[in-house]
Amino acid sequence: MTQDNSEEIFPVVDESGNTIGKATRGECHGGARLLHPVVHLHVFDKDGNLYLQKRPAWKDIQPGKWDTAVGGHVDFGEDTLSALAREAREELGLLDYKAMHIVNYVFESDRERELVHVFRTVYEGTPCPSSELDGGRFWSPDEIEASIGKGIFTPNFEQEYCRIKQLIKLPWGLKSQKF
Repeated sequence: MTQDNSEEIFPVVDESGNTIGKATRGECHGGARLLHPVVHLHVFDKDGNLYLQKRPAWKDIQPGKWDTAVGGHVDFGEDTLSALAREAREELGLLDYKAMHIVNYVFESDRERELVHVFRTVYEGTPCPSSELDGGRFWSPDEIEASIGKGIFTPNFEQEYCRIKQLIKLPWGLKSQKF
């Protein structure tokens, strides 16, 4: 893949997640700011390190930045958990994992609005990034904290990281504790 499909159809939703219409990726990402659902999966190892993916240079949003391990759009007619399973399989080859819901929230930028459904898992295997990504790796909490605000991560990841850090009370920065 070398570019996103601007004609892909996404559901347009209200802030409760109810589908109220549909629009193309191009419309949703082109400044119309139509609220559309996405899924994110934060993949931790047993030590509390967080796997991040590197976005390829051809992406239409935040190319070349580090981001949430799994992130993708919910297709029109698809439910959230099916989208999560599809994206986890497509992006990292994850098949056997237990996703735990953390939170839903609305993310807004100057180009788009997303209803983000956030999940987490502890994964004991090695994720296998697909050609949709420019690779990935586990980051320690200290590495993440030292890199925030330096243009390395997507703004969405930085905001979400701060949000989930509070919600799931991880032992951030405490290397002696296990997740």
